[in-house]
Amino acid sequence: MTCFARAAEMGSFSAVARELGLSQPNISRYIAALEQHLETRLMHRSTRKLTLTPEGERYYAEVRQILDAVDQAESSARGDEQPVGLLRVACPTTLGRRYLMPRMRAFMDRHPRLQLELQMSDRYVDLVDEAVELAIRIGHLSDSALRAKRIGVFRRVCVASVDYLERRGVPKMPTDLANHECIVYTLLSSGTTWNFLDTEVAVTGRFRVDSPDAVCEAVSSGMGIGYGPLWLFEDALRSGQLKVLLSGYASPPAPVQIVYGASRLLSRRATAFMEFVTQGFLEIPSMHEEGWADIVAAAAV
Repeated sequence: MTCFARAAEMGSFSAVARELGLSQPNISRYIAALEQHLETRLMHRSTRKLTLTPEGERYYAEVRQILDAVDQAESSARGDEQPVGLLRVACPTTLGRRYLMPRMRAFMDRHPRLQLELQMSDRYVDLVDEAVELAIRIGHLSDSALRAKRIGVFRRVCVASVDYLERRGVPKMPTDLANHECIVYTLLSSGTTWNFLDTEVAVTGRFRVDSPDAVCEAVSSGMGIGYGPLWLFEDALRSGQLKVLLSGYASPPAPVQIVYGASRLLSRRATAFMEFVTQGFLEIPSMHEEGWADIVAAAAV
């Protein structure tokens, strides 16, 4: 079961062999014997990668729970309260760089027997298919196969530099954005539509980019109006370089959550990470309503 689960997660017999200190042929034989015992094929093999069959996907989900339960039971029997093993966590790129990375050394120092693989990406990560135990996501949970723990609040704002506003004027209503140069973030889930209170606005602009940090840089340089999470623009707002626009039309805040599989037993390492991040995010003003309200009030035009 361990060989099968790790092969499903790593996509390679040789990688599992190196991790477990076994030979590659032995890993292959173990999984073949498991398939023979179950009388079903669990994996498709090719020279390039391993993929799970539908039966393999269902079996993996249950096997992962069993192995997690065994690991936790053995740790408890040894009286070992320290989290051990490999924890995979996915999170949005900029949020991870700004708020997780500065805290990761303290987390790793606190848990010396734990390995952490932090995957920072703005694409959607499937927890089961990519063997990720936890993911930090923004927005309300719509997948019934997941559970979530709220760790903060996400507020989108519309911003522009003082220089841009002096040249092009201040939009008074969301529909005024049609007459402005907008910085388009190409990975935004709503595409080129920006959401405001009770209305949606399709925006256009000559500059398009797939990086949140690049959006912030473009807005700060006066290239146009930007739209994104408050924490993306927080430093520039506090310095006075950027101003918040259309604050009276802001859409309702959305939760920032740590999500995990509803059918999977949470490991001690996952619980330790969730508790650490929850406590750390309490110290970030822009992650909470009181904090971002103060920032917006000071920078609004």
